[in-house]
Amino acid sequence: MNYSKQEFERLFKDSYPHMYRMAFSMVENADDAKDAVHQVFAQIWRSKPRVADDSIRGYLLAATRNQCLHLLRSRQLQRQMEKELQQDIAASEDEEHEELLQQLQQVIDNNLTEQDRRVLSLHYDEEMTYAETATVLGISASAVNKHITRSLAKIRKSLKIAK
Repeated sequence: MNYSKQEFERLFKDSYPHMYRMAFSMVENADDAKDAVHQVFAQIWRSKPRVADDSIRGYLLAATRNQCLHLLRSRQLQRQMEKELQQDIAASEDEEHEELLQQLQQVIDNNLTEQDRRVLSLHYDEEMTYAETATVLGISASAVNKHITRSLAKIRKSLKIAK
């Protein structure tokens, strides 16, 4: 094949539609199909392989197929890496969450009174209202409010959490 500028432009114009259709059928994305075909032509222009004129169309289609396969392998590898990264992030977040829960439990055990812990347990763990908690403990609803407010302030201060 002759690699003059005019001959190469003619080859591009004549072959591009066939190459693009094949690439699109493989990668199912217009931009990726265009990129694959352009990569093939760029590589051919750089390397200027010796291909007979009657074999150039087959050569171009084979090169396009190979470029698309490379792109699909790259996509698959990227998806696999993203999935592994997401799993790593999720595991890290789970560890951080568990660590925070342990810190919270330590603060509750070490910094709150027994009454504060009972009030918090009934209100948050048992999901009781202030009135229900007050009835169970034999205190007023405003006392429940004070215990919860004071307890949360101590927890925030101990864990250095902003309001």
